[in-house]
Amino acid sequence: MKRIFSAAFLLCFTLWSYAQNAVPAKPALPTIDQEIIQKIRTEGLEKSKVMDFAFQLTDVNGPRLTNSPGYMKAANWAASELKKMGLVNAGLEPWGEFGKGWELEKCYAAMKAPYYKPMIAYPKAWTRGTAGLKQAEILLVEAKDSAQLQKYAGQMANKIILLYDEQAYKQSFKADATRFQDDDLKRMADAKAPPANPATDTAAQRRRREMQALMGNNFPVLLREMAEKENALAILSMSPRGHDGTLFVSGASGRGAYSKDAKERLCDLMITLEDYLSLCRLAKSGQKINMELDVAARFYASDVTSYNVVAEIPGSDPTLKSEIVMLGAHLDSWQAATGATDNAAGCAVMMEAVRIIRSLGLKPRRTIRIALWSGEEQGLLGSRAYVKKHFADPADMKLKPEHEKLSGYFNIDNGSGKIRGIYLQGNEKVKDLFASWLVPFHDLGAQTVTISNTGGTDHQSFDAVGLPGFQFIQDPLEYNTRTHHTNMDSYDHLVPADLKQIATIVAAFVYQAAMLDEKLPRKDLPQLR
Repeated sequence: MKRIFSAAFLLCFTLWSYAQNAVPAKPALPTIDQEIIQKIRTEGLEKSKVMDFAFQLTDVNGPRLTNSPGYMKAANWAASELKKMGLVNAGLEPWGEFGKGWELEKCYAAMKAPYYKPMIAYPKAWTRGTAGLKQAEILLVEAKDSAQLQKYAGQMANKIILLYDEQAYKQSFKADATRFQDDDLKRMADAKAPPANPATDTAAQRRRREMQALMGNNFPVLLREMAEKENALAILSMSPRGHDGTLFVSGASGRGAYSKDAKERLCDLMITLEDYLSLCRLAKSGQKINMELDVAARFYASDVTSYNVVAEIPGSDPTLKSEIVMLGAHLDSWQAATGATDNAAGCAVMMEAVRIIRSLGLKPRRTIRIALWSGEEQGLLGSRAYVKKHFADPADMKLKPEHEKLSGYFNIDNGSGKIRGIYLQGNEKVKDLFASWLVPFHDLGAQTVTISNTGGTDHQSFDAVGLPGFQFIQDPLEYNTRTHHTNMDSYDHLVPADLKQIATIVAAFVYQAAMLDEKLPRKDLPQLR
């Protein structure tokens, strides 16, 4: 009996010791309510209103440049529509001074001699018009530095300035529209954790890199300044990356272009690569080129404040309803089209996501707040100001009371392509949770979870102050080749089935985040530099 007792004691002690030294098991994941998920799928995939929202924001409204009448029209429509859905506190929230609005009223450009040729052209935002129909001769400028530029001094009055470019058109042998392949998604899933405090990458920073690559130095700025000083009629710019009639065009560079006291800049017309290079060849050969321009643009400076659209589905839990789950997208766009993929798609999807939740009569425990941002294209201005006002200023990281109340923020801003997964933005703690939330949507092509960061859009404003902010992985389609900041960014480039899928998944993610017992886990707070 002693030996039996000793053996039993030894076995118990061994098991106890093993238990003390074993790797602790991961906490059990919350149970997914499959019945609710199925209802969300049915509502989102079979009864969708997402294309109705997209139609209103694009064809009906037109371009939505920040602080333009088009932006304000779209913002007021969205706030009214969200209120009709039953959301509360729906309205426009001012975030601070932006500057002047701008709107294109007319644009006609054609070569008159040596023969007639109409051209695809759009002025850069925040540049002035031509004050009526004007004919003028092209002045070819063959200079690469300020010294060479001086030989054109005194020759620019009433001329159209063309900076010589001798590059050759490069044929493209790749499809404009693509989807992620299995190998692409596997590389994302296998990615290593990014640095703890990565440098931010905003839309404005991307455009600066593009301009630096295009210009190499500040010489084009000197050319523009000389042309303005000598009262040139206009300056022509060549569309970067564009081909076959696609123009990549945004705004005049620098914040000074739209600040409330900025001087109106010289008419700067972006034309297609093919037309630009043709004009260069003709002018270089000695041909006299006359063009006819009629450009009208209006500046708006009566209200330099800018506004985000905000609305809420109130939480139902007495304890948790003061906490917030946010979803959002940027409402502003550029002037050459109706901003369908950048980013009416994201706004329509987020409006549809909250419509799904409301229409099903779901009662989220936490409050769900939707935000449609302005000023994203100028550097995430609307979301950054919102985060600074409500949560914290990344410059000093002094946390406001609302910082503790936010569970997480979900963003869409990569075009019309369907969701293939989600970027964790370096937050390993949510990996298993998000992977489990994607399981019901594996059949829709969404199953990749990557630890990687992605930049250039509004989730970064939240991540910058240590709040969980996430952007979904989306199929690229033709976003970077045809629609992003181009004259082709119109309703017809939206893919209805993809937008329905996005809205359905976003609705499920947002609802489940609002139902958790605890807020989404966070990374460590960023360190001040």
